Amino acid sequence: MASIIKLSVFLLPLLFASLVLAHTNPSNDPNYITDDGNEPCTPGASPPGDGAGPNKDCPNKNKGQGGGGGIPNKDCPNKNKGQGGGGAAPADGKGGAGKGAIYGGNDVKASFFGPPLYQQPPLESKYMGEWKIHNPNAGVSAMQYQLMPNNRAVWFDTTNLGPSALELGPKGNCPPNPDTNNEPDCFAHAVSYDIESGVTTPVYIRTDPWCSSGHLLPNGDLMSTGGNKMGFRSVRILSGNTPTPKFEERENALGANRWYPSNCVLEDGSAVVVGGRDAYSYDLVPPQVDGKTQLFDFPFLKQTTDPPVIQGFYVENNLYPFVFLLPDGNVFIFANDRAIAFDPKTGKTVKEFPPLEGTSRNYPSSGMSALFPLRLSPKFDQPINVEVVVCGGNSHDAINQVDKKYTQNPVFVPANADCNRIKVMADKPVWEKEQDMPTPRTMGDLLQLPNGQFLLINGAKKGCSGWEDGEDPNLTPTVYMPEKEMGKRFKELQPTTIPRMYHSVSSVLPDGKILVAGSNAHQFYTFDGPYYPTELRVEKFSPHYLDPTFDKERPVINFGTDIVLKYGKPFKVTFTMKPDKQLGYGDIIVTLLYPPFTTHGFSQNQRMIILGVEGVDKNVVSAVAPPSGKIAPPGYYLLFVNNRSVPSAGIWVHLD
Repeated sequence: MASIIKLSVFLLPLLFASLVLAHTNPSNDPNYITDDGNEPCTPGASPPGDGAGPNKDCPNKNKGQGGGGGIPNKDCPNKNKGQGGGGAAPADGKGGAGKGAIYGGNDVKASFFGPPLYQQPPLESKYMGEWKIHNPNAGVSAMQYQLMPNNRAVWFDTTNLGPSALELGPKGNCPPNPDTNNEPDCFAHAVSYDIESGVTTPVYIRTDPWCSSGHLLPNGDLMSTGGNKMGFRSVRILSGNTPTPKFEERENALGANRWYPSNCVLEDGSAVVVGGRDAYSYDLVPPQVDGKTQLFDFPFLKQTTDPPVIQGFYVENNLYPFVFLLPDGNVFIFANDRAIAFDPKTGKTVKEFPPLEGTSRNYPSSGMSALFPLRLSPKFDQPINVEVVVCGGNSHDAINQVDKKYTQNPVFVPANADCNRIKVMADKPVWEKEQDMPTPRTMGDLLQLPNGQFLLINGAKKGCSGWEDGEDPNLTPTVYMPEKEMGKRFKELQPTTIPRMYHSVSSVLPDGKILVAGSNAHQFYTFDGPYYPTELRVEKFSPHYLDPTFDKERPVINFGTDIVLKYGKPFKVTFTMKPDKQLGYGDIIVTLLYPPFTTHGFSQNQRMIILGVEGVDKNVVSAVAPPSGKIAPPGYYLLFVNNRSVPSAGIWVHLD
């Protein structure tokens, strides 16, 4: 384990702050987060209180102002830095309603985080980002993608659609391909990519992983599931420690064909592999390649399938469903335009959600979805806000209007620009209309950034998933900041010049940059013709939080930081600042990011935890690991420290 854990260089999120610290839960909303306490207004070591009592250090200047906000106390600058926003209390010291905050007002429920993340407003940047080519020809187009804890990215496409642009090597290494009648195949269909040097190493894969799914195992190995033809029911394992990269494969490990499925890692490291074409079921897969899987019937997938129409082809609109593990151990699934929560151990539906009216959000209409960060309190005594956002997609019949299987007069239907949010653990959850994206997007990625914000990247403005079924590439990455007030939640950054549409991928790297690869809307590798060519260039994008002017504000995590975390146990994070500067409680947050398996616009198992912090002393953070696998499944995470939205370097840690 320790051999895989590697200190990365440079990363971290730009974070936000908003809203006032909650003093009470006015609505008894189970998703509402509050912080307790009544600490003196000394800067640094301890969390702020709830504003309940007078300020004993400055009794005549700051009655009842003990916690919860973002306003520095100008009357008592040395005693109450950044903690004054809880609202001036009346003489009885019961605390105010939090109207003193300089950002966010008193509507705590407008923020999915409840109290603000920082004592002061986060640092803002006008930096629009920067694009650079990292590798001009990686040889294999990236259809499925996973960042590994050894700082290598693994991606693959398919074994049955002809040669790639990379030979397996050494020359003459042409193993038989079972998907082509065992004819010799000298070309790679999977690669291991060094995210720092850009060096590409071929990976041998035998059973076809075309349109498959995957996830990381607790030990850091990659499990790939499903695919096409001989890969329909395959399970493959790739170890990060293998000198010669090669998948270990079992052909008939799954209980049903899994072509276009989604995976969700559960609290014990096992996973559900959900759906696929003509598969109205899911497999429960243990975290071992030789483990026995369990098959469960899942009628919800049949109920959300748009019926077979036109020449016998299926237009499912519920492939690659959006699935997320919930803090109660159940799984949220969104397919087409509907959602439920189910018990993965029984298949029983435990909660139904109202439909999301309008259009379809899953493949081939291909919208985006993510789980908002789960914010924990140090003692785990506060409710956790659990919220899902769904953006983009296209009409239910978008593919019928454009794909050559259905029409000879293609029409590229404009994609959706809307986003919608739902608090999934509420007693009566409802979809809430979010601010529209600046531009429509289908086939894009919605990435969880290290700072708790999101990035919309890749995709098209018209059409849908399918061979040559999209056009008008969306070249502009966009930051999504749900903590801000309505109307200010999206910010467009520097556009790329390379279209990334069907079969493209992206991910956050340990240094905070975004690796972007892939885009192939053709049956074979195609580099000329009237439609967009197969793309083999690999880019890196530096987002807004990597503004060079932030360097002096950027923490650097030290090697003294704990890298093996135990559920519910405290641990230390040490960092330095340049120039030497001491940060206190309220200046920083610590986040854990679970690296997702990304394909077809959905980052499977993407998950962020904002850890409870007990205090900060001389740039040593006392944090508490998540309480259980229901909050954070066991395995490897990237850990970051943020100074008022400015990221530190990220390091790999292991949680169990």
